[in-house]
Amino acid sequence: MATDYDAPRKTEDDSESIEALKERVPDKLSGSVDVEDADNPSGFELPGADLSDLELDVVVLPAQEDEFTCVNCFLVKHRSQLDHEDAGGPICSECAA
Repeated sequence: MATDYDAPRKTEDDSESIEALKERVPDKLSGSVDVEDADNPSGFELPGADLSDLELDVVVLPAQEDEFTCVNCFLVKHRSQLDHEDAGGPICSECAA
């Protein structure tokens, strides 16, 4: 038996009125404020926040013997990414491309 997949399908569940559907769906235009901020779920500081009392502990290591600093992008890269050295200094393979 062939089935017409383009034909509208009607079941008993489809008989629910539009008013009943509107009651189930929350009104997004209401004035209520959600306690949990969906855009900031884990409490990150937003731009413009006062961070003057915050201390950061960062260990800065000097460039290792198998690393170089590209003179074009100023990133420290491994020697395997060295493309060539010109008069200005070493150039990485990404900048040489």
